[in-house]
Amino acid sequence: MAQDVLPDPEKFFNRHFSWMQFNERVLEEARDPANPLLERVKFLAITASNLDEFVEVRVAGLMQQAEHGNREPGPDGRTPDTVLTELTAKIHAFVADQYACWREELVPALEAESIRVLGLSQLRPQAREHIENLYSRRSNRCLRRLPSTPRILFRTC
Repeated sequence: MAQDVLPDPEKFFNRHFSWMQFNERVLEEARDPANPLLERVKFLAITASNLDEFVEVRVAGLMQQAEHGNREPGPDGRTPDTVLTELTAKIHAFVADQYACWREELVPALEAESIRVLGLSQLRPQAREHIENLYSRRSNRCLRRLPSTPRILFRTC
């Protein structure tokens, strides 16, 4: 009886890492000064939205596999634990790149075009009240504060 021959794991791409590479290419578009500035901001927003969904769905699935003791390697030879460990490092580096893009590239480029990004505390009271009321009424909207720029709200979903 012929023994089953497993394919060479080196010939397979892990779908999670492949997805991260795709999102890194989207971030490259956000960093590309040849693109129109507001398109660059949109590309950065897309990476944030993509990453949220990726973590909520794919990473959560990997975590469940690991928690349930799945030690079965995938076609690329990695176990869920191994993928999670490697993926976590990639995600942390990616988020650092996102913040650097925002702080070091996009905000200065926006300011150069006289587009200011203000924190809530910098708004006139009437404007601040309007924004707070708007988002408190729309509880289905997701808001996120950027840690490096306190009180700036991003709509991410």
